[in-house]
Amino acid sequence: MTQPLSLHGVGARYGTTRVLENLSLSVGAGELVSLLGASGCGKTTTLRLVAGFLAPSEGTIRLGDRDLTTLPPHKRDIGLVFQNYALFPHLSVADNVAFGLKQRGIAPADRARQAAAMLERVGLSALADRLPAALSGGQKQRVALARALVIRPPLLMFDEPLSNLDAKLRIDMRVEIRELQRANGTTAVYVTHDQEEAFSISDRVAIMDAGRIVQLDTPEVLYRRPATAFVARFVGFENLLPMTVSSRQDGAVMAEGAGGVSLTLDERDFGPIPDRFVLATRPEGLVVGPPGRGIPARLGLRTYLGRAYAYRCETPAGALVAHGALDAPQEPGAAAGLAVVPSLSAILPAAA
Repeated sequence: MTQPLSLHGVGARYGTTRVLENLSLSVGAGELVSLLGASGCGKTTTLRLVAGFLAPSEGTIRLGDRDLTTLPPHKRDIGLVFQNYALFPHLSVADNVAFGLKQRGIAPADRARQAAAMLERVGLSALADRLPAALSGGQKQRVALARALVIRPPLLMFDEPLSNLDAKLRIDMRVEIRELQRANGTTAVYVTHDQEEAFSISDRVAIMDAGRIVQLDTPEVLYRRPATAFVARFVGFENLLPMTVSSRQDGAVMAEGAGGVSLTLDERDFGPIPDRFVLATRPEGLVVGPPGRGIPARLGLRTYLGRAYAYRCETPAGALVAHGALDAPQEPGAAAGLAVVPSLSAILPAAA
């Protein structure tokens, strides 16, 4: 039965090192939430706490109406899918999938039937008698997924499950994981350092830094409206310009930044703009044009991206990255103006 997961005020230490502090998270019944962040941010520690492999130093962990905080792992009834698959090498594919059912005392005939049905669902019926050593990476991951799902857990947890697969197979597998999770309606937590993977598979994404969740939102909101400079940089806003409003008129905001850079922004594009703010743009959110408009720039290194050219630019506000059209390549050293694309830009709070 699908159940919500909640962590409240959770902390964790490794020896004297604090790795999580006052972390709270709610995952709705049937929802898939990804924990996204760089190595060392606390995402895998959070998974280990929920799974019971690590005890919190404070706080509570609940699944539905059950308090998991002090329960041993085998009593939590959680399905786990690991990066290294964790298959039993001496068991066949069918027996690997049926292992959790056997541990739960399911009769041999019933567990064989349930395992066969799950293998058919993940497209591996023909490989039921093979040993894991005879499988490809993608096939092993499907077996691991089938083994986690067949016990019908109220919570499914993924720890970097696609890291060992090639790029094409990662895309295929994340689609399969999402389809199976939705079909089963299972609550799920997915740990990854890959932004595209997290955004493509999740209902919501929690971006973590230094043991804290710094923003929890839908992929669409995170992509378009990051809440902080850290989140903005993490999701691809490479250009951050501190600005101060100099005047306002009918929703048009005139603002100035370092080096005398002056821009006019429309609050209809961004919403209310505070007197001090940071303008964050993606590289494609600054478009190379003729001098005299936007941010004055001197073009530097040009890189071909397929859909556009990327330019490293020197500006009065510092180094920025901008995109230019394929049909009008500019030479390094040329003078240019960089126009801001509002839909690829965001207004962030000024640094304290």
